[in-house]
Amino acid sequence: MKDNPFHFLRMNKREKKPRSVGITEIRGPYYSVMGKNYLEDVLSTMGDYIDSLKFAGGSFALLPKKALKELIDLAHKYDVLVSTGGFIEYVLTQGPAAVDQYIKECKNVGFDILEISSGFITIPTDDWLRLVEKVQKAGLKAKPEVGIQFGAGGSSDVAELEQEGMKDVDQAIGQAKKFLEAGAYMIMIESEGITENVKTWRTDVAAKIINGLGIEKIMFEAADPSVFTWYLKNYGPDINLFVDHSQIVQLEASRSGIWGTNAIWGRIVTYR
Repeated sequence: MKDNPFHFLRMNKREKKPRSVGITEIRGPYYSVMGKNYLEDVLSTMGDYIDSLKFAGGSFALLPKKALKELIDLAHKYDVLVSTGGFIEYVLTQGPAAVDQYIKECKNVGFDILEISSGFITIPTDDWLRLVEKVQKAGLKAKPEVGIQFGAGGSSDVAELEQEGMKDVDQAIGQAKKFLEAGAYMIMIESEGITENVKTWRTDVAAKIINGLGIEKIMFEAADPSVFTWYLKNYGPDINLFVDHSQIVQLEASRSGIWGTNAIWGRIVTYR
């Protein structure tokens, strides 16, 4: 961090923004309200470690335009990109005209990243690719979300998700490769079915996704300290992670190697 009085202490070296690895995205308003004063507190103290701010559950659609613009402009002041989250799957149910208007309005209000998710709906891969192209032509970064769990999102119950069934991980990896070939900015990996709302974590799935895609262009949802601790322990501080804004200090302390649970104490190191 700039002007940190404890710069003499050894910490893991981190790329400066804009980073290519070790990217941290934080959740904005959803589980709690976030106004400009709240966000200013978060960014003025930890902004050096935050790469993007993600709205969740379409929360931005509930805000007055002035309030939304204030949040987006404030994030940009701290070199933080702003993402829509996966709201487009709701918009898709209202037809192509609504999708076109949605993309245009996202650009107009200042969003940088438009996430393209399909947790509750099924989109043909070719249609998904057309959305990636349309988003990029509008001057936004396309961020498709892939996963293995049908009905993922909205804190669905474990029993409900078990009834929905799982997708094939190889299919998800194949889709992600096509999106990256089409120029997608990043692939968001849905946590449901892997580390969220499951009786047993599917760490084998996470490993297979990383082996198939690498870590540079994928981001894992890790909105629980035990989850991001596991990713850091197994894949190091350069893994890209999405966490709740309340967890940014704990995550960065672990990335930097200065603190952590017994599982990672003194074990997260870099050689740079």
